[in-house]
Amino acid sequence: MSNHIIVTTGIYDAIKDTLRRKKVSIEEEKRLTEELRKAKQVLRRDLPADIVTVDRKVTLKDHTLDFEHEYIFVPSTKEKLKKNKHSILSEIALAVVGYKVGDVISWPFKDGERKIEILKVEAWEG
Repeated sequence: MSNHIIVTTGIYDAIKDTLRRKKVSIEEEKRLTEELRKAKQVLRRDLPADIVTVDRKVTLKDHTLDFEHEYIFVPSTKEKLKKNKHSILSEIALAVVGYKVGDVISWPFKDGERKIEILKVEAWEG
């Protein structure tokens, strides 16, 4: 697993803002703060194609609940859950943003710790 996440400056700033507004649990806040401290910031054009970020279709395997699901991560303003479009600042997106295909993340979700594996990341244009 990567020891640091890779994010664009825009995503980095959006996560910082989410933390400032106290939109996450204490455990999530601790993890995100630590991850941002070690994060590598890059320009959008320099972001590797297999990194979870905004406008990507991501297939995740939840090892704790034993299921696979595909998510489309979009800017918060374009979130439409009925169409499987999740905000990049949603709980599931915050858990995996900046990680790459093959990474397995243990994350303190509101309903308890879960182990999530990133199976596939694809460009998505809506």
